Amino acid sequence: MKAVFIDCTPELKQILDRLNLAVPDSVQIHEGNPTEQEIRELCADADVLLVEHTAVSKETLEACTRLKSIVFMGTGAATYIPVQAANAMGIEVRNTPGYANRAVAEHAMALVFSAARNIARMDREVRAGNWVPRGGLQLQGRKAAVIGLGGIGEEFAEMARALGLDVAGWNHTPRDLPYYVADLDMALQDADVVSLHLALTPETEGLLNAARLNLLKPGAILVNTARAQLVELSALEDALKRGRIGHAALDVFVHEPLPPGSAWYGMDNVTLTPHAAYMTDDAYAELWHRTVAEVRKLESTM
Repeated sequence: MKAVFIDCTPELKQILDRLNLAVPDSVQIHEGNPTEQEIRELCADADVLLVEHTAVSKETLEACTRLKSIVFMGTGAATYIPVQAANAMGIEVRNTPGYANRAVAEHAMALVFSAARNIARMDREVRAGNWVPRGGLQLQGRKAAVIGLGGIGEEFAEMARALGLDVAGWNHTPRDLPYYVADLDMALQDADVVSLHLALTPETEGLLNAARLNLLKPGAILVNTARAQLVELSALEDALKRGRIGHAALDVFVHEPLPPGSAWYGMDNVTLTPHAAYMTDDAYAELWHRTVAEVRKLESTM
């Protein structure tokens, strides 16, 4: 069996080297961001592809005639891989969920703090020579709507409760949790903070539309470390401009990197991070352990 890791990031490669993490003999590592043509060259004699962050088209998969399996290093493979088309070609797509639950939850909470206290804005202003102390939102006793109660959402909810926030958590399927709310609109109603922790599916795309954004308390904070398309972005932009939403803290975007001229660049009430919520040494090491486990399973079947 031959497996090719098509898009190893510099950060992950450093951790593999520094921690001396084992790389199976069957795995070839390619560093960087491959083009479609490079992916086709890499998969020419590959049985398995390991994919961390690169979108792979149906046409490219069709050119990978030996390919039997793809291990997507994370969750939400359908955002990057045409899963149905792959399955129709006889290519199995596997995920490695759960490796970064704590890392993403902590990043989401960091964004809540940054938004609540205008940290990023004041940092920009001080660096530009403008000394403008700004007030903010004290979190204890406020309502936090946690949308999605998988591993990340539950971690975030427990952190929020420990800080004294009143958590209302919603999930597609019922959860036996003291803060679970069965109705999404009720969970959002009058929330001071909302944090998104859902997979992107046809059912969740645009889930937070203009009507649901208006359920939040005026001036609320919205944090998204999941997928950009969960929110109706034109409605969010309008709500931010009107002050209906006080602050959006975003780690995920429709187009990554953000293109020049993005509306987000000019908005003082938006905090931006470059899809980095999962990036800790601990999470990367766990991601590699889980990926290798999937490779070993595939080795035993080929």
